Amino acid sequence: MPVGLLVLWDIDHTLVDTRGVGRELWAEAFDQVTGVTMREQVRVDGLTEPVIFRETARMHELPDSVEMFAEFARALGAAHVRHAADLRERGCALPGVPSLLAAVARRGIRQTAVTGNVREAAVIKLAAFGLDAYMDLDVAAFGEDAEERPELVRIALERAGVRPDQAVLLGDTPADVRGGVANGVRSIGVATGRAGAAQLRAAGAAAVLDDLSDTGAALRVITCGGDTPAPTEGACAY
Repeated sequence: MPVGLLVLWDIDHTLVDTRGVGRELWAEAFDQVTGVTMREQVRVDGLTEPVIFRETARMHELPDSVEMFAEFARALGAAHVRHAADLRERGCALPGVPSLLAAVARRGIRQTAVTGNVREAAVIKLAAFGLDAYMDLDVAAFGEDAEERPELVRIALERAGVRPDQAVLLGDTPADVRGGVANGVRSIGVATGRAGAAQLRAAGAAAVLDDLSDTGAALRVITCGGDTPAPTEGACAY
């Protein structure tokens, strides 16, 4: 039996919006680990947590190390556990996301995450809005796994045992898209973050969705390929 499609999801601003909670928890963990109050943070769009931590530490004239990041990752994950209720109350799943993930799952298609978040924070973000039930997180790739998006995608493909042509990636940043393209994975931009459609296309997106609110249209783009939804599901490969 041939291996079916694997959908690789970015999390922040593709599936969920923490509405400021994520940054607050990041600052809390940074203070706990470094002993320094975070005055500013590097722009995080598309970056992984190891890179964000290293560059933010430099902005505060602090050293960083693999050991310090590991301590930070533990502190950040624990902060998400402690504040899961705040995340549920103040954050949200983006429009159409629960319906789309459910529709993909009904087709028998595997879904997982490729995210710069550390594992525990990612799991809490997904669970807060009931999205974890649709994800095979055993094959996901997280911020602890690699610093660059292309490597995260490669790791997820390897863990899932699928070829690049058996996967599709969805993300809101050019870095997400480039991570997929670098591995030969069809990548779909979702313009729900700071990047517009033109930036996502320039990064190599095979298609761009304004958002995920139209379940049928998004599902057809995911399963059919191309830039225009196929007229019927029967025309799709999956």
